[in-house]
Amino acid sequence: MNIDFSKKVVIVTGSGRGIGRKIAETFAQSGASVVLSDYSEEALIEVKEYFSSKSYSFEAIACNITKNNEVKNLIEETINKYGKIDVLVNNAGITRDNLLIRMKDEQWDAVIETNLKGVFLATRSIAKFFMKQRYGKIINITSVVGITGNAGQSNYSASKAGLIGFSKSVAKELAGRNVTVNLIAPGFINTEMTSVLSDKVKEEFNKNIPLKRMGEPEDIANTALFLASPMADYITGQIINVDGGMVM
Repeated sequence: MNIDFSKKVVIVTGSGRGIGRKIAETFAQSGASVVLSDYSEEALIEVKEYFSSKSYSFEAIACNITKNNEVKNLIEETINKYGKIDVLVNNAGITRDNLLIRMKDEQWDAVIETNLKGVFLATRSIAKFFMKQRYGKIINITSVVGITGNAGQSNYSASKAGLIGFSKSVAKELAGRNVTVNLIAPGFINTEMTSVLSDKVKEEFNKNIPLKRMGEPEDIANTALFLASPMADYITGQIINVDGGMVM
């Protein structure tokens, strides 16, 4: 998607790998100054080296999205460096899959803390700035399982469903200040997480997808680019399913 984001500043959480990294790169390719953020310093070092080799405009800030002081530092450092923020992509998330009767408290807590509370902390930290700026785009990465549920993922599904309710509420709160809040719900996407699955398992998944194939990280990144662009200025509180037709 050819959209000019020069002079725009974009924060992408969880951008050390996978979908987050591709979202960050797609914005950088479109001219944005991108702030990479991830709890894994190892992943952050690797992506920093890659972005440097491409001569992208970027900053990298390690951040555990569940720690309020680190989240506030992420926002403040970005503002100090660039003087503004235009887009926040809340992408950071984890899975700790298990059947309900076997799920440990720590598995539940870890997923809710990262996937839901982390988005709350980042959104709260940036909201006052966006309201004062009277402009901002918040894009939250949910999941189709937040809509449909999924066996063995009650914690993950709950976190992503909660994110939908949270985003719609915040969209109503911030709309009067020209701040939009939208969600992308990826389906079965070809990432490091899905690459470990056997071909047989992938074939079974594909049978249930009308387009009969997995999506690519670029599909999510291009949707984020659209939602962050002026073309989506009149869209807020909405979910875009990027899932090959899994959920209709």
